[in-house]
Parts: sequence; C-alpha cells; structure tokens
Amino acid sequence: QVQLQESGGGLVQARVSLRLSCAASGRPFSNYSMGWFRQAPGKEREFVAAISVGYTDHADSVKGRFTISRDNSKNTVYLQMNSLKPEDTAVYYCAAAARVGVPRAAEEYGYWGQGTQVTVSS
Repeated sequence: QVQLQESGGGLVQARVSLRLSCAASGRPFSNYSMGWFRQAPGKEREFVAAISVGYTDHADSVKGRFTISRDNSKNTVYLQMNSLKPEDTAVYYCAAAARVGVPRAAEEYGYWGQGTQVTVSS
C-alpha cells in the first residue's frame, strides 16, 4: 500500500506561481511512477504531468509553465506551477503507479491522494 497526501493548494491571482507537494508513505517510493492529475468542476479528471526514472511528461496545456519533480530521499513529488491561469483552477490529485514509464491514463495509477484545491482568480 502507498498513502499519498497533497499540500500547497490555495487561492492565488493569475500569473503567480504555486508549488504543490505530495508526500508518500508505505512501500519504497522510488519504485513508483508518480503523476499529477486535475479535475475542474463539471469536467473529467485530466492528466497534468508524470515522472519516472529518467523520464518526465507534461500535458500540452501546462508544458512550459508546470514542472514535475521528485525527491526520493524525502518520498515527495512536486508540481511547480508558474504563470497560473484561471483555467488551471481545479482539484489537483497526486497518484502513484507500480510500473515504469510516465503513463497518462488515470487507470494506470493504483493509488491516489485526496486532492488539493487550486483556485486562480483573474
């Protein structure tokens, strides 16, 4: 089992930066691929970014603005979000997949956090 806990969300104005963190506990963190997803009201959950050993992937909508990273010594994955836009408003979820690679499909991830709200005002 892997337990995930997100933090760092909040209410911010457009164009500012925010960093989300996801602390993992349970099985060795380094064995898992990690991802960030988001879900806006009335919309489906969508892929944001993923990271594995030597690989990262970012959705086109956030490429160049968001950066995923991980610190295996702290069992933590981060999502640095710059130049935030109102359309980035959503609940952001951290997820873990017991596989290699950087999967974009939510069903590839077996463990999920509770989510953290990010609201960007114009």
